[in-house]
Amino acid sequence: MLATKIKYITSSPDIIILPEMFTTGFSMRPELFAEAPNAETTYWMQMQAKVTGSVICGSVMMKDGGKYYNRFIWMQPDGICFTYDKKHLFRMGEENNHYSFGTTQLKLSYKGWNIVPMICYDLRFPVWCCHPEANLILFVANWPERRKEHWIKLIEARAIENQCYVAGVNRVGQDGNGIYYSGNSLVVDPKGARVAYSAHDECLIEAKLSFEEMSIYRSQFPAWKDADSFGLKGG
Repeated sequence: MLATKIKYITSSPDIIILPEMFTTGFSMRPELFAEAPNAETTYWMQMQAKVTGSVICGSVMMKDGGKYYNRFIWMQPDGICFTYDKKHLFRMGEENNHYSFGTTQLKLSYKGWNIVPMICYDLRFPVWCCHPEANLILFVANWPERRKEHWIKLIEARAIENQCYVAGVNRVGQDGNGIYYSGNSLVVDPKGARVAYSAHDECLIEAKLSFEEMSIYRSQFPAWKDADSFGLKGG
């Protein structure tokens, strides 16, 4: 299904973003569905990135070192792969009882852009999401429709406070627990305005980002220079 949709992308994008747990949906059964590193899904992403010439990224459930992780995979066309394990586990869905949390952020440099990937519930934690050096922050999610306003407002807030682009890619449809997801996938510019948006429909949305426009805005209104310095520790 995803391979077919990707096949018909004709715009040669730099990055193709898939939702959180895009192979399974949000599941608390990692013992049934988690893959080992470099297994089937990782290989599939590697092949898709090579064929399209685009980065392919999204999160999957993965078993590594005897532990389960909600792991973001960033797969480049050259086969180089980076990963980020979700830090904030959604306790209301008991994710914290089934998965181990990550402790390290992933900061990427790709084609001159500083990019920081995050996963779903991470969005609610502004300290974890504070990246004045970032040009683009990515959020992949399974965020339910009943809290869609939180999703949209927090995406916009993260863009405004970091003065960078933020992309949020969310699933659609109803899961096995009867929870409905309306998508509301969007890309927001550094001023908080929507560049692209889609709700309810399973679809592809495309957005063109301007490094020049972002740089001009950040130089004319350099609030990022006054960001507070702080440290993070695990736990």
